[in-house]
Amino acid sequence: MNKLILGRYFPGDSYLHQLDPRAKIIAGFYFIIILFLANNWQSYFILWLFTFIVLRLSNISMKIYIRGLKPLIWLILFTVFLQILFTAGGEIYVDYGIITISQFGIINGFYIFCRFVMIVFISTVVTLTTKPIELTDGINHLLSPLRYLKIPIHEMTLMLSISLRFIPNLLDETQKVMDAQRARGTEFGMGNLLQQMKALVPIFIPLFVSSLNRAEDLANALEVRGYQSAQKRSSFRKLHWCFKDTIAMLTMLLLTACLVFLRQ
Repeated sequence: MNKLILGRYFPGDSYLHQLDPRAKIIAGFYFIIILFLANNWQSYFILWLFTFIVLRLSNISMKIYIRGLKPLIWLILFTVFLQILFTAGGEIYVDYGIITISQFGIINGFYIFCRFVMIVFISTVVTLTTKPIELTDGINHLLSPLRYLKIPIHEMTLMLSISLRFIPNLLDETQKVMDAQRARGTEFGMGNLLQQMKALVPIFIPLFVSSLNRAEDLANALEVRGYQSAQKRSSFRKLHWCFKDTIAMLTMLLLTACLVFLRQ
C-alpha cells in the first residue's frame, strides 16, 4: 500500500509546481487525447521525449514515478497481452484457433503499452505537483459554466477535495493495520485465493470503522462551521493565469502539430 502515490502531493518550487492548476488539468487531459494521433515510432519518440522533459521539469525523482507505476503494471501488461494474442494483421507468427500472434498485434501492443505508461506518468505529474485543494479549485473553475445547467458543481468539487485529501491517509492507515496484523502472525499473499481473501477480513473491518468515524467527525466539523451547500460561497484562494501557463498551452499545440506532421 505504501507504493501507491495517488492523491499525494510533493512540495516543491519547480516550473510545474508554479503553473496554474487549470493549465495542468487542461494539459493533462489534452495530452491523453493527442496520444491517439501517434501511429508510428517517430511519433512515440516525440511523445516519450516530451514526457521525460515534463518529468524532469517537476524536480521529482524518477523512482517516485516508477513506484506509482508498479501497482498498475500487471493490468497494463495484461491488456497488452490480450492485444497481442487477439489482433491479426501483417505477417502471422502464430495461428492457433482464436489465438493469433501477428506483426500488427505486436506493434499495436507496444503502442498500447507506451500509451498506458505515458498516461500514468503525466497523470502522476499533475497530482504530485498540485496541492489537492488547488486541484479542486481548478476543476471547480473549469466546470463553473455547468452551474447554468443547474448541476451542483460545488458539491461535486467538495466531494473530490475530500476524497483526494483522505486517500493518502486511508492508504497509510491500511499499511498500519496490515503491519499490526503481521505482528499477530497473519500472513498476506499466502495460500489459495479463499485463504488470501480471509486474511483481508481483519483489514477491512478496522478500516471501515475508522472511515465511518472520520466521516462523522468531518460532518460535525462542517456543521459547526455553518456550512450550507445551497448557499453561494466566496473563495479565499484565487487562481491567477500567468505567462508560464500560456507557454505551456502553446507547447501542447506545438506537440500536436508535430504529431499531425508525423502521422502516416
